[in-house]
Amino acid sequence: MTNDGRWGILYCPKGRGSKQREKLQKALDDRQVQYDFVQSESADSVERLMTMLIHNGYKTIIIVGGDSALNDAVNCLMKEEQQVRSEIALGVIPNGVMNDFARYWGFSEGDVEQTVDWLKAHRVRTIDLGCVRYENKQGERCHRYFLNCVNVGLIADVMNLRRQTRSLLGSRTLSFIVSIFLMIFHRMDYKMRVKINSDTVDRKVMTMCVGSGPGYGQTPSAVPYNGMLDVSLVYHTELLQVFAGLWLLITNRFLNHKSVHPYRTREVRVEEAKHALVGVDGRLLGVPVGAYTITVEQEVVNFLIPV
Repeated sequence: MTNDGRWGILYCPKGRGSKQREKLQKALDDRQVQYDFVQSESADSVERLMTMLIHNGYKTIIIVGGDSALNDAVNCLMKEEQQVRSEIALGVIPNGVMNDFARYWGFSEGDVEQTVDWLKAHRVRTIDLGCVRYENKQGERCHRYFLNCVNVGLIADVMNLRRQTRSLLGSRTLSFIVSIFLMIFHRMDYKMRVKINSDTVDRKVMTMCVGSGPGYGQTPSAVPYNGMLDVSLVYHTELLQVFAGLWLLITNRFLNHKSVHPYRTREVRVEEAKHALVGVDGRLLGVPVGAYTITVEQEVVNFLIPV
């Protein structure tokens, strides 16, 4: 079965999501887009529905969601043979808590009509993916692809705090604010030994971001099509400097902070990072067992970008 001319749309609702869905469907219908709609009920269902769309022959698959949903879709797509992947174009309509990858290309959550117009033009760019390879607590060799970044240390810890507080508070915004406040009382540095190019960093590190994309402002010069990874290592600093760093992050000047040390490489090997949580595209991975590597795979996914 093939669905060459029809879009397979995987809708990941934000909250109840009925108004967003109605607005999207109107934009699609007004532009006479032929599509089939499936809706995820939870984060776990994204992979199942993505697999269904692939195996039903859809050549254009659109994810309506945020960075985590897009990450799930990409990891599902990467399980397929290269011949299958090469025939599929993946697109995004931003509708999540974090839409950093969509924003990098110029897609706006508030302008569904413009996004649909761009997607309909079907301009394809073959993009890179980062990949973290690690061993889990069960001794299994695992890997996870990413579009944006891998965070190791403090930022991943904030993600974990945010997940925990959100389950208690309900509000995304409030949980983020509370998480930043609770960060003050959490571990602020981690003993790491990291190999980047010919350098070995063996010292206390507050956080490390390895980005194939913009990395939520931490790797602002990274681009997902040059076969390289950008790395930002943040050494231990005083509490006031942490908040100064957050301000520079918000204002897109993160690399200007004196404690930030940038690199560009094809591979990062983390030989030691005791107790440091790892986050991938905004989703918590946990603490890998032993050493792990972060690499880049060049031009592996067809992605729809604006005209």
